[in-house]
Amino acid sequence: MENEVQISVRTLVEHVFRSGSIDSRFRSQATLLDGTRIHQKIQKSYQEGDQKEVYLRAEIPFEGLIFIIDGRCDGLLFLDGAVTIDEIKSFSHSTEQMEGEGYPVHWAQAKMYAYMYAKDHQLQEITVQLTYVHIETEEKRYFSMSFTLRELEAFVFDLITGYAPYAKILHEHKIKRNESIKALSFPFESFRTGQRNLAGAVYKTISTEKNLFVMAPTGIGKTISTLFPAVKAIGEGILNRIFYLTAKTITRTTAEEAFTRMQAYGLSMKFITITAKDKVCFKEETICQKDYCEFANGYYDRINGAILHILANENSLTREVIENYARKHNVCPFEFSIDLAYTVDAVICDYNYIFDPRVSLKRIFEEQKKSTALLVDEAHNLVDRGREMYSASITKETFLQLKKEFKGEYKTIYDGANKLNSWFISLKKEYADKQEVVLEQFDEVLKRLLVQFIEEAEKVLQTGTFPSLLETYFKVVNFLKIVELLDEHYVIYAEKHKNDILMKLFCIDPSKLLKQMGKGYRSKVFFSATLSPLSYYQDILGGGPEDYRMSIPSPFSQDQVDVYIKPLSTRYRDRERSIEAIVNLLLSLINNRPENYLIFFPSYQYLLSVFEQFKQKETETKTLIQAAGMTEADREEFLEAFKPNQTEHLLGFAVLGGIFSEGIDLKGDRLNGVVVVGVGLPQLCFERNLIKEHFQQKGRNGYDYAYIYPGMNKVLQAGGRLIRSDQDYGTIVLVDDRFLKMPYHTLLPLEWRNYSVI
Repeated sequence: MENEVQISVRTLVEHVFRSGSIDSRFRSQATLLDGTRIHQKIQKSYQEGDQKEVYLRAEIPFEGLIFIIDGRCDGLLFLDGAVTIDEIKSFSHSTEQMEGEGYPVHWAQAKMYAYMYAKDHQLQEITVQLTYVHIETEEKRYFSMSFTLRELEAFVFDLITGYAPYAKILHEHKIKRNESIKALSFPFESFRTGQRNLAGAVYKTISTEKNLFVMAPTGIGKTISTLFPAVKAIGEGILNRIFYLTAKTITRTTAEEAFTRMQAYGLSMKFITITAKDKVCFKEETICQKDYCEFANGYYDRINGAILHILANENSLTREVIENYARKHNVCPFEFSIDLAYTVDAVICDYNYIFDPRVSLKRIFEEQKKSTALLVDEAHNLVDRGREMYSASITKETFLQLKKEFKGEYKTIYDGANKLNSWFISLKKEYADKQEVVLEQFDEVLKRLLVQFIEEAEKVLQTGTFPSLLETYFKVVNFLKIVELLDEHYVIYAEKHKNDILMKLFCIDPSKLLKQMGKGYRSKVFFSATLSPLSYYQDILGGGPEDYRMSIPSPFSQDQVDVYIKPLSTRYRDRERSIEAIVNLLLSLINNRPENYLIFFPSYQYLLSVFEQFKQKETETKTLIQAAGMTEADREEFLEAFKPNQTEHLLGFAVLGGIFSEGIDLKGDRLNGVVVVGVGLPQLCFERNLIKEHFQQKGRNGYDYAYIYPGMNKVLQAGGRLIRSDQDYGTIVLVDDRFLKMPYHTLLPLEWRNYSVI
């Protein structure tokens, strides 16, 4: 029914009763498993006839809406004819720190369950019990109160009254949103070639609850072609939320522009862009503590007002809009954006909010996932990002420094760090003749030492502020989380660095964990201009044989681009000899076609060598060079220099696979040519060779998986900067003899195959 509002008991009471400050000071890593274990232990102590995990539901009409509230109460106890609702809560601080007779939010949750049961069973009175259990000592504290049904009815009325303004805003928006989607037409005069096919495939994927892997060329308009059908699916009641996931700020802006364009065509839909905490923090240092940050202090006392205000007035929750409202309401902009993410129709954010188990949005429940689609932009980036998210490392040096710092201070930390430092020393001695070594299995002794270190560090961290200890504590906690994930998709290795030794749990194949983290979502669409070969990406991004895949040809004419191959060796051993030939090639280009070019090199050193020799021979041409550690302002300045219709031409020297080789949009005469030096292969290294061996043993071509596919992806991305619309014309020069050989040649796009050799 249109006027129904479905909400869980916990969500309802937390919305109304949350209060206090954000405080990211140290908290014990008492896991969810500890809480579950304690719940189960208490429930096992119940008497015969008592019930546990009892599902309760109520329908409450209120001001034209019907609130459907449900949840599971921990325990239903029957003693001498009286009924008691038992709510179990685990805690980790000392019992002396517990104020009064339990927490209001816990009482509210238990009273809501009590109301539901009493109403269903026509009880005039019912008892509510809060059972608090300490996670480590298992010490218990009980609080108990009896309520009449009338008292509970009054309480529930107040609770619904507190939640209703928020529910009304969301409900009214949903009706308006769905009506606007039904009336929405494609926000361009016509579909480009291939766009209709892509949009149709995305809609079919979502409606049939499948996944889709798409290679669609640059310039086709992938963002609108994936977002438009997903928005339409919301209007049909198939979806309730979209996540648009991307690795780069610039592609987030493209998604924002697509929503803004649809809004100009009548769409009424709320979207939010989540920006990293360090970027949006209003303070000099990102210290989320109430005594340092006024935006953290009392955050939960003000956040509901801030949410109501922004939802009532805005549909586009961009970084600037969020910062504006955050200042008005004196709330942390980052936490504000996370809270808002659970209320809006679409979320634009980094991959890690879904795929990284340490960062992901934990409050998206399984039920909500079923009506949520993930649109994964530039999906080729997710391979290495996945490896990064699911890997972890620790070093000997970390524990040596702690040992020095805590000598004579805290014996337990000194001893723990000393034992771990000694463990690394013995590992170093065992493999004294090797720089790197693959370990067959994870040492249980190390695990035990790390767990002991965590336990002792927790005790000390609760007594004061110790930055280096806190940093190491989180590093070790993360490392131990990854230990639990170890399987055949991992390699454990140790590597020496001078006097130090690093141990890494390296996730070679992220496919299983990417699949696991994406589980439960209705559909996932992975798309990129360079998802080539599709079979490789489907395999390594966790796809299955039942998933759809499609490759869309370029909508642009081959006449729009002149492709040249210069068969020159740019292999590491030949680079010095190749410099003069590359400089002469660039001189020839600017003499014959004096325009704006980007030239991409496989390394910064190679770039500098060519740049210096070029400047010796040509002083008139304006040049730019990608510098190490460029800020966002520096990047903008670099790109702004590429102006259309300028009288003097420009050469931009950049690194292949770097910040300018993907995600940038220099339309028309801003960019007339791209030169790609080399086939982009990652440097030969220990980790890449491990990837090669791993996939070779699995019957795949290991060298292709470790080197060729990632390398050629960079080449295709760099070349894709050139033709961005049907008005663009230009030149691509590929400098390397391997472009004429297999398998590199087969990975070139069809529109590049009509090349000339120079």
